[in-house]
Amino acid sequence: MTRPRAPHQVCNLKYVLRAYGDGTLFGEPYGEGPVRVIWLHGWARRGQDFAVAANELARRGVASVALDLPGFGASPAPSSPGGARRYAELVWPVLREIGDGPFVLVGHSFGGTVACVLAADHPEFVRSLVLTGAPLLRSPSSSSPMIYRVLRWLHARRVVSDARMETARQKYGSSDYRRATGVMRDVLVISVNESYEDELARLDVPVTLLWGEEDREVPLDVATRASALLTTTHTLQSLLGIGHLLPSEAPEELANVVGALV
Repeated sequence: MTRPRAPHQVCNLKYVLRAYGDGTLFGEPYGEGPVRVIWLHGWARRGQDFAVAANELARRGVASVALDLPGFGASPAPSSPGGARRYAELVWPVLREIGDGPFVLVGHSFGGTVACVLAADHPEFVRSLVLTGAPLLRSPSSSSPMIYRVLRWLHARRVVSDARMETARQKYGSSDYRRATGVMRDVLVISVNESYEDELARLDVPVTLLWGEEDREVPLDVATRASALLTTTHTLQSLLGIGHLLPSEAPEELANVVGALV
């Protein structure tokens, strides 16, 4: 385990957005020269989460791009719903547009699941994979109230109406669900029900699992269980005093880990 410095304050950083994929994705490029690092952010976040780490790598001569995933930041929502596997299909052409690779893929939270799928499906484009706070495996137990689980079961069998189910979702669903609308709500539902055992077992690139010990959204236990499924070279590092938002809480440590892999 590592004890990081105090959380870094982001201030007076200038962001320059660039369109990729004919405007289907936007992102912030950092540094000069061939792009060597791709940053993928978490749910309801955006590429700017990686600004401090990306600027630090740019100072070291490492160019990178922090993408806004579909439906977040400047990027428009996808035309149809899907989880991380669908998002990987949307991001893949953009990676080919950005450069020939191989890239260090860095994924936080939901972006980590997207990165995991990309690395499993396109190992020739990935030098190394860095995952932090990524919900790679479903929790073995549900924390949803029993009444909510019963209503979902009845709704699936058309006993409970859509209107009543929506009322229950608003009452018992997560804050992410309540904030999401339209296709993004469907994306969220699909995503939280996905699990990535298959992709983890297929990974053939070096993997670094970098976790905050105080992560309550995706606990360190998830990283421990995920690492047990990996057959490729991998390391698991944890940071004391850091929670789920590691890219903004410990950007210098993240930059050091990523910089060592380029």
